[in-house]
Amino acid sequence: MVWCNRKPICQYVTRKQLALGVSWTRHGAGSLNYTARADWLSRSVATSGPISVGHGELFRSTFCGRRSGSSLTVLLTEEQTGDQLTTMGPLLLGVLGCSLLLSVQAFYSASDDVVELNPSNFNREVIQSDSLWLVEFYAPWCGHCRNLTPDWKKAATALKGIVKIGAVDADQHKSLGGQYGVRGFPTIKIFGANKNMPEEYQGGRSSQAIVDGAMNALRTLVKDRMSGKSGSSGYKQQSSSGGGGGSKQDVVELTDDNFDKMVLESDDVWLVEFFAPWCGHCKNLEPEWAAAATAVKEQTKGKVRLGAVDATVHQAVSSRYGIRGFPTIKIFRKGEEPEDYQGGRSRGDIIERAMDLFSDNAAPPELLEILSEDILKKTCEDSQLCIIAVLPHILDTGAAGRNGYLEVMIKMAEKYKKKMWGWMWTEAGAQMQLEASLGIGGFGYPAMAAINTRKMKFALLRGSFSETGIHEFLRELSVGRGSTATLGGGALPKINTVEPWDGKDGQLPEEEDYDLSDVDLDDDLDKDEL
Repeated sequence: MVWCNRKPICQYVTRKQLALGVSWTRHGAGSLNYTARADWLSRSVATSGPISVGHGELFRSTFCGRRSGSSLTVLLTEEQTGDQLTTMGPLLLGVLGCSLLLSVQAFYSASDDVVELNPSNFNREVIQSDSLWLVEFYAPWCGHCRNLTPDWKKAATALKGIVKIGAVDADQHKSLGGQYGVRGFPTIKIFGANKNMPEEYQGGRSSQAIVDGAMNALRTLVKDRMSGKSGSSGYKQQSSSGGGGGSKQDVVELTDDNFDKMVLESDDVWLVEFFAPWCGHCKNLEPEWAAAATAVKEQTKGKVRLGAVDATVHQAVSSRYGIRGFPTIKIFRKGEEPEDYQGGRSRGDIIERAMDLFSDNAAPPELLEILSEDILKKTCEDSQLCIIAVLPHILDTGAAGRNGYLEVMIKMAEKYKKKMWGWMWTEAGAQMQLEASLGIGGFGYPAMAAINTRKMKFALLRGSFSETGIHEFLRELSVGRGSTATLGGGALPKINTVEPWDGKDGQLPEEEDYDLSDVDLDDDLDKDEL
């Protein structure tokens, strides 16, 4: 109930409207305007929480009605004229309003199949469980949460004994909602193989959509377990198994004793987190940092590393770099001053920055000649795309001409090194089955193809074999354009084992000299010709 000049107001209102100082209109005999001024007080600090307002210091109460951001109209209910307050009218309205507020808080009961979760039972029921959980984080005043309730109950009944369905009053248990980054209501999280890093549910809000989403998540969980990934819940168990979101073991523990040798004397790039064990933000960052460490280690082959320093214990190295807040992340590159990490704190943000650092410091990919099947397979399997050039025969170009083509490829490999593609070449005629599978076939050299071995698709360079032509070709591929075709046979072709180019001009084969002195060419001269 909102009060103005001791008159009860039943209204649809939002905090933003109160803050803007809008005018509210009373409908009825002798219409009056009331303007929200500084003496209107708001006591709620949550951006989407219930609004408590009052006039001056006299009346303060919680508004219990439904919100509407579109309407600025206030319906004033007045049971008698003048400034006197009707004794029973406002009291009855206030009691009804607060009764309604209390009634909507009880979304779920013990008779439902939805498990009510709170900080005291969440770890036991969800985190330590081997079951798949779908958990709704809701607020009692949230209209969308209220609308979801019957479907959530229905889905819980349908999934009983298969998938656990829970609910958290995140308005009451704000710490639990904050731990999992809940910023709006309702938010649904899927707690699967790695309970410490739940996934956001992105499906529909009907009971059927919820059941479908749960079954899809369950199939993924079973598939992960079949492939050997851990389905257990503890963070340490996840770390040791290598399953789930990442391994804590991939985060290097740094100390006052090992910091200089591990970080400053290393040729690798380091992202180092300075943390304090009591820091809540550090605890929230820990699983993201571990997941990023595992991904970065794999993708950069250990060339970018993530470390952590307990700044409360190892104060010498922490004070050296002026650490005053937690967590603080710094980037270390050999021979350079450390720089502050300015990116986001999610694993995706950390990985993206790490990959940028890797590509900035990495040498361009090696340009390899296709000498055997192993070279082609390894290069293509380790890369999203492998770029293959078929160059003219050495007798057609000489060493200078071939080196010119190779120089163009090296420049383009440098330009696109962030893509981490593989780059290879072969001489025309050396790998005929490869040429046939790409549709190159005996003419049109030099030629170039980009192959995706995961999809067994390829695209051909249609422009000139030059920096401009190749750049245009690769740029189109980078943004998902350009025509592609299926690799001939749907598999990599047989590759011949050949000798590497020696870097020299080609030599014509020497012709054999024949001695014709012993051949008698005059024996048959007397014979008549037909």
